[in-house]
Amino acid sequence: MSQAVDAADAGKLTAAQAALAAEHAAVYGYGVVGGRIGRERRAEARTAYDAHRARRDALTRRVRDLGGRPVAAAAAYALPFAVPDAAAAVRFAAVLEDRVAGVYSDLVRASSGASRRDAAGALREAAVRAVRWRGESVAFPGLAERADAAPGSATPTP
Repeated sequence: MSQAVDAADAGKLTAAQAALAAEHAAVYGYGVVGGRIGRERRAEARTAYDAHRARRDALTRRVRDLGGRPVAAAAAYALPFAVPDAAAAVRFAAVLEDRVAGVYSDLVRASSGASRRDAAGALREAAVRAVRWRGESVAFPGLAERADAAPGSATPTP
């Protein structure tokens, strides 16, 4: 029975580490967004940046609570496309949120109790932000981008 518990804890830790890596990437990505976004949406970008920093910090504690060593942020991340202006920054912000939602969907699946509620809340928040940035919704937030992801790839790269 202890092996089953250990496997479950390992799954929780793996999913939490992936979510932490996604939050590191989102924090970096919103730095790019903030440098290009128009004045009319700057407060929205700052709010999202702050939300991702708070989630990152909470996940760092969660990983430690699970007995893991939190994954570190990369010095830089490859962007999926050039972000030369405000329009591209808005598109990029939507991509960031889609990627974060995808990783949180994995964390929801791996978690239970309060941790699952927290992960579901993070998934919902990312999905709502993606809709705000994109101006339209997707049927299953957190899953649409998974169809295009490489098998086994859980860590988004902005």
